[in-house]
Amino acid sequence: MAMSAGASEDGDVMVDINTTPLIDVMLVLLIMLIITIPIQTHAVKLNMPVNSTPPPDAVKPEVVEIVIDFDGQIGWNNEVIKDRADLETHLYRITQQANQPEVHLIPNKLAPYKYVAEVMAEAQRLGVTKFGIVGNEQFTH
Repeated sequence: MAMSAGASEDGDVMVDINTTPLIDVMLVLLIMLIITIPIQTHAVKLNMPVNSTPPPDAVKPEVVEIVIDFDGQIGWNNEVIKDRADLETHLYRITQQANQPEVHLIPNKLAPYKYVAEVMAEAQRLGVTKFGIVGNEQFTH
């Protein structure tokens, strides 16, 4: 640190510390700290389909509806899913089919995102390729 010493008009010695280099060092350390903190991302990475129009003679695929109720209860085509293992079994059966049916996820507006994310992550982990979320317009109001 630099110090300046000199005499004032009344004869007393003035000793002042130059704080500018100290502030510069502190700012550099703060910036280095901010840069080195890892970015926390908790996301489910999904491969989104490219918009393409099907041929007019295409057969409509089978549709499976997964409904998530406000309390986290999961339904599979109007059938109640008992637990996560049962959901995994149903999703695994879909992945084993040659022509996978479309899976439509229909969450309740009051359902916590945790349940929706769990179903999406499980579908991705097992390899479900035709997956969509239905009813997004309820979340815009």
